[in-house]
Amino acid sequence: MPKLQGLEFWRTTLREARYVVAPMVDQSELAWRLLSRRHGAQLCYTPMLHAQVFVRDANYRRDNFYSEVCAEDRPLITQFCANDPEVFLKAALLVQDHCDAIDLNLGCPQMIAKRGHYGAFLQDEWDLLEKMVKLAHEKLSVPITCKIRVFRDVERTVGYAQMLEKAGCQLLTVHGRTKDQRGPLTGIADWEHIKAVRKAVNIPVFANGNIQHLSDVERCIEETGVHGVMSAEGNLHNPALFEGSSPPVWEMAEEYLDVAKEHPPSTLSFVRAHLFKLWHHTLQIHQDLREELGKVKNIEGMTEVSRQLRLRCQEEIAREKEGVAVRPQGDLPFPHWRCQPYVRPPPKELDPNGKSECSEVRLTSQKRALEDSSDGTPEVLSKNKQKKQARNPYKNWDPESRPKYVMCDQCGHPKGKKCVFDVCRACCKKKAYKDVADCAGHDVRFKTKADRRKAEEEEREEREGSPQGTDPHGTDPHGGPQETDPQDGPQETDPQDGPQETDPQDGPQGTDPQGTDPHGTDPHDGPQGTDPHGGPQDTDPHGGPQDTDPHGGPQVLPETQTTERGRAAP
Repeated sequence: MPKLQGLEFWRTTLREARYVVAPMVDQSELAWRLLSRRHGAQLCYTPMLHAQVFVRDANYRRDNFYSEVCAEDRPLITQFCANDPEVFLKAALLVQDHCDAIDLNLGCPQMIAKRGHYGAFLQDEWDLLEKMVKLAHEKLSVPITCKIRVFRDVERTVGYAQMLEKAGCQLLTVHGRTKDQRGPLTGIADWEHIKAVRKAVNIPVFANGNIQHLSDVERCIEETGVHGVMSAEGNLHNPALFEGSSPPVWEMAEEYLDVAKEHPPSTLSFVRAHLFKLWHHTLQIHQDLREELGKVKNIEGMTEVSRQLRLRCQEEIAREKEGVAVRPQGDLPFPHWRCQPYVRPPPKELDPNGKSECSEVRLTSQKRALEDSSDGTPEVLSKNKQKKQARNPYKNWDPESRPKYVMCDQCGHPKGKKCVFDVCRACCKKKAYKDVADCAGHDVRFKTKADRRKAEEEEREEREGSPQGTDPHGTDPHGGPQETDPQDGPQETDPQDGPQETDPQDGPQGTDPQGTDPHGTDPHDGPQGTDPHGGPQDTDPHGGPQDTDPHGGPQVLPETQTTERGRAAP
């Protein structure tokens, strides 16, 4: 069957989906997607997957994708972040048989995306993006889609979208915010950019941004003309958003927990994060249960915390029905126990240069000023630093007095002071592995391990190459020559029934390997001259004559030396 493209792909494969759950890192896992589909979602995306890690790490593939393949979870689009065309293609080929399209993330604005050089921080590298999309379009059996953020300039945004369409993109999701609009600077998404893109391209367009209620979905479609609307935070706080309802939180929480038990995520942190989102407004009131939810270690404990929150909310509802005054609703459109969106506070006003006061928060906030106080002793620390201080009360927080490190020329991390390669630990390991060398400064022992393995292999080959029946060292370990194998050599008599002409351990019995055999005769059945338990003996009770030293030399007995326990020599 030929690969469908553009509007035909949207109509046939995606079934004209209008209500879309966004790709969300660690949040749009299988259990949440199934819950959202039950409540109106028509299309879902996987969480963003890192293409390079996905290609090299089988455990990452299993935990984040293959373990979540489900027939009910369709149509489904798998999203990757990548900055290399070949790596992106390899990752996509691994999943194309289990989804309906592959999406390239060009919209992530987080700092981790900046450090990893992916997401929205690729939007200025049009040649690279064109190669990535074109290669995937040519090689994959499913369509390639893209999710982007806008530029400040509408014309540049339109040109960006047209470039991706020309390269082979079959569906475009446009988030109406720039890459700088994140965190406290999030602000309002600009639907005008989305509208301009929709008019300029001939492929389906989804809109993203400012979606908190079903009415926002309908208004966005009407104003921009897009084919569908994607929701992220709105869906996390109210998975029934596309149904147009705001059910009690405990109903959604309990249903999600049931689905999560049937389809457990790879880590419990996914479940915990969803409950914090669902119960967000209620947990602002019941702080004790907020702390408890952060401590529990299993899904049963989370279910119990959710049950206690439900009971408290139901008690509050009962008191309200009885006419007892309850806490004010505040600025929320619904009581705190109903699913509803979280509205971010608006960002600070922009100055004439187009920058917000929030962008200088690291320099002007009171906490930073107190940390950099003149005496070097911080009066107020962040929660993270307070935890570190509790573990290490003698840690110095004064940045001026901290030791200065020489940076690695290859990656910018601090060098190892005793590194033989004069680089950081990570670069040292790579260099030592490549050259099969050691570094005592970083305790890297590739050469030592290689030499040890080589010696073991040589010893094993020597053992395997020596003929069976002779000792590989040529002599008996006890000192005498070994003429027959102790396990396989021929024996003229049974060692259990009579005297032996050959010793089973040391070779011929005629001579003891130490000089004389201390036993003289067979230790089991042969005669020993006299009964060791009877009358006086002229021989050692262990069988050998006493006139020779057991180690081979002659021995002269003094008059008082005993030959038998309790009896003196005559």
